Amino acid sequence: MTHRVAELEAELEAKNRQLNTYKAMLFGSRTEKARVVLDEQGCLDLGDLSSVASTPLAANDDSAPKMAKRKARRNIGALPKHLPRVIHLIEPASTQCACCQGVMHKIGEDISEALDIVPAILRVIATVRPKYACRTCEGGVVQAPAPRRMIEGGMATTSFIAWVVSQRFAWYLPVYRQAQMLSGHGLQIDRSTLSRMVKSAAWWLDGLFDRQLKFVHSQARIYVDETRMPVLDPGRGKVRIDQFWAHGIDDRPWNGPAPPGVCYIHAASRSGLEIAEQLRSYDGVLQVDGYGAYKHLANPGRGAGPIQLAFCLAHLRRRFVDLYKSTKSPLTEQFIKLFGEIYRIEAEIRGTSAEHRRRFRQEQSRPVMEKLKALLDDTLPRLSTKSTLAEHIRYAHDHWHGLILFLEDGRIEVDNNMIERQMRPIALGRRNSLFAGNEGGARSWAVLASLLQTAKLNGLDPFTWLNDVLIRIVSGEVKNNDLDQLLAWNWKPAVRSPQIDMAA
Repeated sequence: MTHRVAELEAELEAKNRQLNTYKAMLFGSRTEKARVVLDEQGCLDLGDLSSVASTPLAANDDSAPKMAKRKARRNIGALPKHLPRVIHLIEPASTQCACCQGVMHKIGEDISEALDIVPAILRVIATVRPKYACRTCEGGVVQAPAPRRMIEGGMATTSFIAWVVSQRFAWYLPVYRQAQMLSGHGLQIDRSTLSRMVKSAAWWLDGLFDRQLKFVHSQARIYVDETRMPVLDPGRGKVRIDQFWAHGIDDRPWNGPAPPGVCYIHAASRSGLEIAEQLRSYDGVLQVDGYGAYKHLANPGRGAGPIQLAFCLAHLRRRFVDLYKSTKSPLTEQFIKLFGEIYRIEAEIRGTSAEHRRRFRQEQSRPVMEKLKALLDDTLPRLSTKSTLAEHIRYAHDHWHGLILFLEDGRIEVDNNMIERQMRPIALGRRNSLFAGNEGGARSWAVLASLLQTAKLNGLDPFTWLNDVLIRIVSGEVKNNDLDQLLAWNWKPAVRSPQIDMAA
């Protein structure tokens, strides 16, 4: 009877902790969510404080035990040199000397610069194609061919469509809001028309997306994660929950060859069969969280060969952080301090070579991970099997081989937060648009979000890149077998005459 009471008390305690965690997630202040629970471990850094960095910041919740204060980024007196300059010359009312009435000469000048902006300007491009005929022989008529358009007979240029798409998938502005903005310029465009423009852009870019996905799968190490995607089910008139899988690459932490990139894949489920089909020909290292669907990929009988699974240390750490928030347990605090030590080491070696990272981890990180394993092994027998802490320790034991894989391979990160950061654009778009209109809309969403997010990861302006790429594809300047040159990491802007730009 006493044993049963102890079990019920442990179960109730676990439920109360879970309830407190949910309350903190829903009602906790932003500051509480942005700080590590241990004072000596500094501020959280999810790597999203700068949009693009040459060397990415540590991807964990806390990159170092004590983080130095970030230097403010200001352009005081040093506006970017690549921006065009408009000279506003202010001359004195008179250059005649007040004393002798002579003509004064220039001895110098003062220049002060201020950042200005020209809002989007809507205009109409009238394409005129004169017809010519011979008066003497009355032969055939000569006329220049009409330029190819993204939507034949449509009223929008390629540049206009590129603007709509980049606003939607790079900056998460739904088409209905864009329609409201355009109406302020006296232009009434139904949002269904804008949606057709988006669908057309996705059709033209489908081949480029396939090239990007193929490149991602050609790398020796990729990140994978998944998130829900509500999709309208036309037959039932309801919304069903589909999935967006994200496949990402980024070798910048060890100065490797792979540029940063991500591809989103729309699927009806998040089952093991689904991800197995997506990666049926992949053979390499997969950095993932502990979701069970990935574990089947390590099967030795797999056609392309077993995949090495590198699990995410940040996911394990978050379990202990959430538990510490509700219990303030000194034992849980010991685990968190060991995690913090691992990330302090990672901060020191970020941006160095894979071999240097491997050696440094063998010397510095391996003893810490051995301490962590010993603490896990020693603690578990002393806990109730139903306690939350025991559940977290069993999770660590079940995934231990993948959690320590980073010790043997300097290319592998300690977590998969790189790909988690790439799920935020999908979450923002989902919050603003609520759902995809149908499966076709979800596919378009995946294609366009993949290409534009990758452009941003590579430091490109999404509209500039997309506008140039669409113009070159639609005009036939770049053929299907040459699409690799348009991938964000290969892209070079084309040099065009103003006439071509206007006709775009």
